[in-house]
Order: sequence, then C-alpha cells, then structure tokens
Amino acid sequence: MSEHDENEDEAFAEETLIQAIENQIEAAEPPAALATLNKLSLVGYERGEILHMMAMVLAHEVRAMLDADRPFDSAAYEQALRALPELPKETA
Repeated sequence: MSEHDENEDEAFAEETLIQAIENQIEAAEPPAALATLNKLSLVGYERGEILHMMAMVLAHEVRAMLDADRPFDSAAYEQALRALPELPKETA
C-alpha cells in the first residue's frame, strides 16, 4: 500500500469516527457524548477540536476491544469521554 493510500485510509477512518461521534451527540446516546461536548465547549474548545478528541477516545476503545478480543466496553468509553481533554494513555 502506498503512502497516499495510507493517508486516504487514515482520513476516511477519522471521518467515519467523527460521524459516529456526531451521531452519538445527536442521539444523546451515550449521555456522556453530549455532556462532553458541552463541557469542553464551555471551557473554550472549538467544536472541531472536541470532535477530534472524542474520535480519538472512540478509536482507543475500538482498538482495545479488538486487541483484547472483547465486546465494546461502554462504561470505559464513557469514562474516557468524561476525562477529556485528558486522552487515554495509549492515545496521548
């Protein structure tokens, strides 16, 4: 795979994760998604920056799920969202 293809794949993955975050915010499910957006907006973060951080948290949980061959851990995901702007250790 060329570097160009890898960059395209990475951009597609990030867009997909951000769309998933947008869907969570719109549905207020999990509740931590909308709460995190509101909290970070109040302290001065721009929406795009917030979505990027939230996407990194989602990617971290998906990676952990795949690495450990386990189901998605909603509680851990919500806890990591609520910890933002501090990112999970492996993502930072």
